[in-house]
Amino acid sequence: MSYDVEKPDEQWRAELSPAEYAVLRQAGTEPAFTGEYTDTKTEGTYACRACGAELFTSTTKFESHCGWPSFYDPRDTDAVELVSDTSHGMVRTEVRCARCGSHLGHVFEGEGYDTPTDQRYCINSISLTLSPAEG
Repeated sequence: MSYDVEKPDEQWRAELSPAEYAVLRQAGTEPAFTGEYTDTKTEGTYACRACGAELFTSTTKFESHCGWPSFYDPRDTDAVELVSDTSHGMVRTEVRCARCGSHLGHVFEGEGYDTPTDQRYCINSISLTLSPAEG
């Protein structure tokens, strides 16, 4: 897969903290209930911490009580890439930034949340940067 933003691994390592690198570039997961945006109610736009692409908005963020920020829809269908993930003995759908390929989290369906879509984009806070809405 080719991305609009591609950098050699050593450049990603230099630009990201070790924790950011572990999640964004190595598909790690931050511990539940530790991310800075888990309970955030601030209105604004969430962008990829690695490349700045706008991914989600606060209007689609909801309380799932799963320990990570949850969204029911990306800002734009082209903003994220969905990839089958069969690691850890499970079949899941990985969510990546469509601009740079960084790991964001996973999307789950059919969990019964009262949202307009039947999806929960479970995203690592460390993969995101929140730009608060002005006004």
